[in-house]
Amino acid sequence: MSAPCDAGDVGKDVSADFEYAEATMERSVLCTGTTALAALVAWCCLASVAWAQSGPAAPAPAAAAAAGKAAAPQRKPLALRQVKMTEKAKNYYVAAWGVDKLKVSYTSSGNLIRFSYRVADPERAKLLADKKATPYLLGQRSRALLHVPVMDKVGQLRQAATPQAGLEYWMVFSNKGNLIKPGDRVNVMIGTFHADGLVVEGS
Repeated sequence: MSAPCDAGDVGKDVSADFEYAEATMERSVLCTGTTALAALVAWCCLASVAWAQSGPAAPAPAAAAAAGKAAAPQRKPLALRQVKMTEKAKNYYVAAWGVDKLKVSYTSSGNLIRFSYRVADPERAKLLADKKATPYLLGQRSRALLHVPVMDKVGQLRQAATPQAGLEYWMVFSNKGNLIKPGDRVNVMIGTFHADGLVVEGS
């Protein structure tokens, strides 16, 4: 038979076992907490690295757009292109009206539009110098209808002398309000004479 156990010894053994179990639990909790803390620190580090890699890249489109604008060459304004009359049109005006080198010009002030022509056949060109034939200039874009102004003691601002071959003649139209501009196409009408689609040249 085994020796009877002393109640004091049993109490000591139980107390020792309890202290051992408690210490073991504390170590377990401590290890678990340390592991969790380590995991949290590692996650924060990874998140910080990811943000550092992705954060600065966000402004890239804006920077690229700014660089593109800086590098893009600036466009220069297009120069007014002079449209020359075709040979067919030149031959028509000479054959029908006895004139060539028709030209419409925009004066420096913009208040007047000058129409000029050269006489090739004086007989056919008489109508353009006829004082009874009222000249008009019609803007195809603005639909403005311009007239030859009349000055005191001078009369109409147009040459109405008898046409002579090889000489150039002109008349001016009032462009008050700057309704006709360089590059516009216009129609010049003097009685039955019509010259359509002439381009207004700059001064």
